[in-house]
Amino acid sequence: MGSVCRISEFARRVGRSSSTVRRWGNEGRIAPKRTVTGQWYFAEGDVRAALGIAARGDRVTVVYCRVSSPGQKDVLASRVSAMDELTGGGR
Repeated sequence: MGSVCRISEFARRVGRSSSTVRRWGNEGRIAPKRTVTGQWYFAEGDVRAALGIAARGDRVTVVYCRVSSPGQKDVLASRVSAMDELTGGGR
């Protein structure tokens, strides 16, 4: 069945309380799945949808590099270069 989580884990991952998630489900804002005993559970895709995250292929990575003083421009350039290499560079 893949990666699933119960309501408390779903709430933690989307940054809301369990009561808010229950309210969302009762209002129809989210569509929880149910076990045969009636307990709510959510798939990984439900978490991503609740967070508003696009499918993995559409993800964007944002990297921020900084140094403490203007005299460290060479260090900054090195950090930017390392991040370009790590993320594929698409500035």
